[in-house]
Amino acid sequence: MQKLAESDLVQLDVDTPIWDRTFMVAPLVIIGTQENDGYDLAPKHMATPMGFDNYFGFVCTPNHGTYHNVKKHGCFTVSFPTPDQIITASLSASPRSGDISKSAGIIEALPIAEATSMHAPLLCDAYLYFECDLFKIVDGFGENSLITGSIRKAFVQKGYLRISELDEADQLQKYPLLAYIAMGRFANISNTYNFPFPKDFKR
Repeated sequence: MQKLAESDLVQLDVDTPIWDRTFMVAPLVIIGTQENDGYDLAPKHMATPMGFDNYFGFVCTPNHGTYHNVKKHGCFTVSFPTPDQIITASLSASPRSGDISKSAGIIEALPIAEATSMHAPLLCDAYLYFECDLFKIVDGFGENSLITGSIRKAFVQKGYLRISELDEADQLQKYPLLAYIAMGRFANISNTYNFPFPKDFKR
């Protein structure tokens, strides 16, 4: 095995967070929760399926309302916005203002719908939705925590439903995906290619 060609690399200082020193592709989702008598929406890019069963998780901090809302009510929603919804996704990150709750000041101005099985908001016109029961919260990643949920219900827009008879490249060209390029950029993904799996590959 050859040695790593360190002369071509820049070593990052791991005594400080490294995530703003390079680029990474991530999903962008909007987490919806009940907050007091209203709602809260929060965009998250550190979010992922938790294995191949119906679990989903995202990183949050106890310094944010989302963490305490999920812990109190035991549920949350996940909305996957389309590239056309990037402004709406950005507005959902707006901070609270003074004595006005986020629900009254921001959420009511956004296009939202109530989840079908819980008292929590979904972002209208997103392409994929999850309604999740809290599974477990794992604290201790520095000041951050991993919040995981079991998916109670899931919905997908018809155009994004995978159907074997359709050409996936054409389908994604017509119905593109939104990606977050950490930190601070986004991309519209419409050009995709078959992954070159080895022969007889099985997950």
